Amino acid sequence: MTCKIVTIVGARPQFIKAAAVSREILKHPGRLVEVMVHTGQHYDPNMSQVFFDELEIPTPKYNLEVSGGTHGVMTGRMLEGIEQILIEEKPDWVLIYGDTNSTLAGALAAAKLHIPVAHVEAGLRSFNMHMPEEVNRILSDRVSNLLLCPTALAVDNLSKEGITLGVHNVGDVMYDVALFYRERAKAKSKVLALLGLEPGAFALATCHRAENTDDPQRLGEIMAGLADIAVQMPVVLPLHPRTRNLLKVHDMEYHLNSIIVVDPLPFLDMVALEQAANIILTDSGGVQKEAYFYGVPCITLRDETEWVETVDMGFNQLVGASRSAINAAMSNRLIPKAKSDVYGDGTAAAQIVAILEKTRL
Repeated sequence: MTCKIVTIVGARPQFIKAAAVSREILKHPGRLVEVMVHTGQHYDPNMSQVFFDELEIPTPKYNLEVSGGTHGVMTGRMLEGIEQILIEEKPDWVLIYGDTNSTLAGALAAAKLHIPVAHVEAGLRSFNMHMPEEVNRILSDRVSNLLLCPTALAVDNLSKEGITLGVHNVGDVMYDVALFYRERAKAKSKVLALLGLEPGAFALATCHRAENTDDPQRLGEIMAGLADIAVQMPVVLPLHPRTRNLLKVHDMEYHLNSIIVVDPLPFLDMVALEQAANIILTDSGGVQKEAYFYGVPCITLRDETEWVETVDMGFNQLVGASRSAINAAMSNRLIPKAKSDVYGDGTAAAQIVAILEKTRL
């Protein structure tokens, strides 16, 4: 009997995670079939056919093209579109990833139609309810039937909230991704040569979270901190057009004069830069973990992180959005402890697919 899975994704990091699971689903022809839905939440010019070719996955069957607007408007439009797709497709499972508005819309649409929900990256908590992502992940966990956790701590977070049924610690699917693409990136990407960079001799930075970009004070502090680092070593900053525009609006573009600013990069180029960097500075949850997977020290430009294991193991420093704290972290580099299997053994996707196939609700 064929098990149909509708996968809901809306942002580039979700596609990257979903690619690992999709590859496993394709190993079960006749038993499993996947229908991928792109909500369109994050417009990314690099999410072209080349992007899907790099990930070795087909383009989504559906694209709702829902982007822009308030959280309520966006989530509502997604909810309406996903509901119609689920009524038409009649899946056995709805598979959601992470903590975006797309995640929540997929969870709510499925729950109201009584379709079982499986949540990848369940149980993560920042304990900051001012973050839209925290609201999304908590509500999605509440209506999920399978809670596919990346770490033991995530399992513990759910247990403290009274959620124990359907909970599985499968490991982090991003570790699967890191293992799968690291050598491909080294072999195929030419980005270091194009930017004139030497391995181990540059810093890689990203800054995209609303808590940083929408606050002129925080944004200015971060950019000033990056400019300080650029005196010591080249700093590469893949810059989203929205962040670039905000820097212009707030008359902060001068901070970029000493920084190597590039457009958002293709996936394999980003992986190549992450592996070769001397240090990574980011407010991205995914990039924090990738820094750990590749053994690169990380400075996180946030006040908290869901990936506390990276901090506990000495790979990651939380500095908020303070120029002085960024400089202090650069001056007092961490000496990372030995890496552990806290994020699993690189078989998360296979475990997820096995659980979906054997669990019928």
